[in-house]
Amino acid sequence: MTTQNDAMQSTSAQAGPVQVRVISGAAIEPHVADLARLRIEVFRAFPYLYDGDLDYERDYIRRYSASPRSLFVLALDGERVVGVATGVPLADEAEVFRRPFIDAGQDIEDIFYFGESVLLPEYRGQGLGVRFFAEREQYARALGMHRCAFCAVERDEDHPRRPADYVPLNAFWHKRGYRHAAQLRTQLGWKDIGEESESVKSLSFWLRDLA
Repeated sequence: MTTQNDAMQSTSAQAGPVQVRVISGAAIEPHVADLARLRIEVFRAFPYLYDGDLDYERDYIRRYSASPRSLFVLALDGERVVGVATGVPLADEAEVFRRPFIDAGQDIEDIFYFGESVLLPEYRGQGLGVRFFAEREQYARALGMHRCAFCAVERDEDHPRRPADYVPLNAFWHKRGYRHAAQLRTQLGWKDIGEESESVKSLSFWLRDLA
């Protein structure tokens, strides 16, 4: 099992021209602003359509640095952070993410939760999405956990902002070994592009049992 000191060290490897670095615990704090910036930029696109606020983002993301077992997987082009994938033990996550599993009678101490995976469009297609999943799964195993989970927003097929060429990531997630647990659901509120105020969105979870 990874100790707290081990988890706070960083490791590096190459993924094409982009360097991948894994950090955890207090080492996350200097990159909170990087993740906030990327969330606002990347999540403006469908299906999230997120009209973000930087101050809110920084406060929201600091929950990761509050957990000594949390994880950031950074994608760097030189010194510039161009992508981040996050994770934290579900037991350390917010109630809105824990509650569906608790109500279903599942052991949240055995589940590692993937928060977000954001990568600038020009860096896609280099295998970084696959690497983001692999690094978080490896970290979950090191913590002694046996399941990984994440949630995704659900939008209507006829949503007016749905691009004609939009392809959901379901096939990619299935290829990574994740199954859709449609019965596990939660709700979050945020302001969509073009909205005057926040509206509530439905999200459902995807799960994988680790070998």
